[in-house]
Amino acid sequence: MITSGQIRAARALLKWNSSQLSSFSGIGTTTIRRYELSDGVPNANISTLSKIKQTLESAGVEFIGSPENNPGVRLLTDKVNSNP
Repeated sequence: MITSGQIRAARALLKWNSSQLSSFSGIGTTTIRRYELSDGVPNANISTLSKIKQTLESAGVEFIGSPENNPGVRLLTDKVNSNP
């Protein structure tokens, strides 16, 4: 699982707005914004969170830690892709 903070941080690393993540992932902008406003792991369908995570990973983001222990993200510069 990923946290709301990781989603926000990943978008920031990629310089994406929520509309871009929505377009690339196929998840609605309102849904993404709602997830980002929650604390910790969003109360969401697992397949929806997985789709968001996969989209961000394919653009070069690596999720590190776990929701309970030092959740974070980092940008893999050798995989950076602004259009997954």
